Amino acid sequence: MEQQVRFCTTSDDVRIAYATMGTGPALVSVPNWFSSFKVAAYEPRVASAHEDLAARHQHVLYDRRGTGMSDREVCDFSRKALVKDLEAVIDHLKLRRVALMAWDMAGPVAIEYACRHPEKVTHLILVGCYARAQPFVQREPMEALLRLMRSGWGIAAEIWPTLVMPGADAEIAQHFFTALRESSSGEAAAAQMEAALQEDVRELLPHIKAPTLVLHPRQDRAVPFEAGSELASLIPNARLVPLPWDVHWDPRGTGPLAQAVEQFLTEERRPAKAASRRRATALHGLCTIMFTDMEGSTALTQRLGDEKAQELLRQHNGIIREALRSHEGSEIKHTGDGIMASFAAATKALGCAVAIQREFAANAERTPEPAIRVRIGLNAGEPVAEDEDLFGTAVQMAARVCAHAEPGQIVAANVVRELAAGKGFLFSDQGDVALRGFEDPVRLYAVRWSETE
Repeated sequence: MEQQVRFCTTSDDVRIAYATMGTGPALVSVPNWFSSFKVAAYEPRVASAHEDLAARHQHVLYDRRGTGMSDREVCDFSRKALVKDLEAVIDHLKLRRVALMAWDMAGPVAIEYACRHPEKVTHLILVGCYARAQPFVQREPMEALLRLMRSGWGIAAEIWPTLVMPGADAEIAQHFFTALRESSSGEAAAAQMEAALQEDVRELLPHIKAPTLVLHPRQDRAVPFEAGSELASLIPNARLVPLPWDVHWDPRGTGPLAQAVEQFLTEERRPAKAASRRRATALHGLCTIMFTDMEGSTALTQRLGDEKAQELLRQHNGIIREALRSHEGSEIKHTGDGIMASFAAATKALGCAVAIQREFAANAERTPEPAIRVRIGLNAGEPVAEDEDLFGTAVQMAARVCAHAEPGQIVAANVVRELAAGKGFLFSDQGDVALRGFEDPVRLYAVRWSETE
């Protein structure tokens, strides 16, 4: 499949090489310290996997800073710097919504991007990744290898394939040895590895909103399966799928890998497709957007265990979806620990939000421990309907309003209050509030739902 390499520039003035393949919803592969283009050039099975993914997607590949065709003369390989690479590629392509697929040490980069830009990330796929390098890496052997990378890069690059693919045939090992050696200098490779060994993104994981698939080799010797298991356990509603590999990376298993990714993406889109069909008839111009967010979903999982926490999440989803049905709301998507919905009328949205909070309050009286509490944010505007989703300023502001609300609270932008004037809803003025990403303060109002008739 033909691809053309293009270039963009990051906010810190680093030139990044990228290419796209295929058409459809965007799927961005977040690279590790190998050049995406070098690996595909030397290993035909990797190139074939890229083409499989491009059959139904606009598949985006790029080389991170310091590798391949991107700028080599850089010294900052921190996570924040590497996120700038990803931001530059997505912004240059003007992608509004993307699925991210990250490989091993690129996992923290994709995780931080997903937390920074939850409105853009539809799906997160983590292959052989980790939340923290420690305690899964043996320090002394790694330090010795880092010294060798700096002093004898040719030898070190030849050793690496034997570490991540022990027992691989000579042809496969040679492909990866050549690709790694040509991807970067020994100094740059060692600097990237040192930065990766300091990573710990555990505090970010509870904030991931996108549906997440964690794929990890069962017999991984480079990044143990326990690292993938820990990662999945800390991400709300993440799905952990073991890969039947006995090595960290097996190019012979790229076909099943691509199938697992496509199955995940297809399954997660089905609810959105149904919502899209409803929107086609219900949304023409102005509508009201509602976001809900469940308080402390990750803490509940850790305290109650996966099975009990999942039972609470099903209860949460059932209450919200029943209120949506009763108030003519359309579910746009599930955000992991909340739901985004749209309404043709502000009064319907407010009525639904009040019904949701009342039902959760009644449920807490019936079953006080553990109680489910949600925050709700409302905004109105004219969003853009595209790719089975809603986009634009109205949606972004609704999400920010929800983030500003306290658990058990309904907060609405002033436009919603004005649209519902005289309809029996009571509001408390919260004043002008600065919302992240918006230059001007926004007047917000708390809905006094316990007093509303």
